[in-house]
Formats: sequence, C-alpha cells, structure tokens
Amino acid sequence: MLNCLAVGLGGFIGAVIRYLMGLIPIKNPASFPVNTFIINIAGAFAIGCIAYAMSKNQNIDSRLILFLKVGICGGFTTFSTFSLETAELIKSGSILTAVIYVVLSVVIGALAVMLPELALK
Repeated sequence: MLNCLAVGLGGFIGAVIRYLMGLIPIKNPASFPVNTFIINIAGAFAIGCIAYAMSKNQNIDSRLILFLKVGICGGFTTFSTFSLETAELIKSGSILTAVIYVVLSVVIGALAVMLPELALK
C-alpha cells in the first residue's frame, strides 16, 4: 500500500508540474509541439539522473525510487500526448513535421537518458 501511495503522490506532483509547464507560452514554429517535446526530453533527462544515482548508491529506498521514477517522471512525461500530437500533424498534412517530431523525440530522449552517466564518467 505504501508503494501505491509513493507512486500516487509522485504522479500528482509530476502531472501538476507538466500542466504548469504546458502553460508556458512558447513560439511554435511550423506547428511543432514544442512544449510536449521539452517536457518529454526533460523527463528523460530526469529519469536518467535518477537511474544513474541509483547505480551509484544501492542503498536508496525502493519507495523513493518508485516516487521519483514511476510517480514524478511518469506523471510528468506523456507518451499519449506525444502520440496524439503526432497523429494530428499527420492528419493535417504536416507529415515532415510529424517525422521530425518523432525522430527528434526518440533520439534526443534516449540521449537525454544517457547524458548523466556520460557526463559524470
């Protein structure tokens, strides 16, 4: 039950932060989903930092890990919005923008997860 509470509290915090970041007005060139892109890359970097810290300290409480990774990062990032925005770009005829969005999201997201370990080696 405590694990569920840790995830739920973290999810609440992550979702609220995501909502607030989504309100930041950003110029949106060519209908590129800038806010979601930044949120997902920041979340990828955050979970990379958490994973790196865990690899260096095996004594981290498992509930803290659930709170941070599943809760905050899971509530903060959004695959469903990424998928919806990609589908909307395709439906509106912005195929190239959709492809760029998908490729950049996946490649830069993966690099962002690896960055903490690469930078601190």
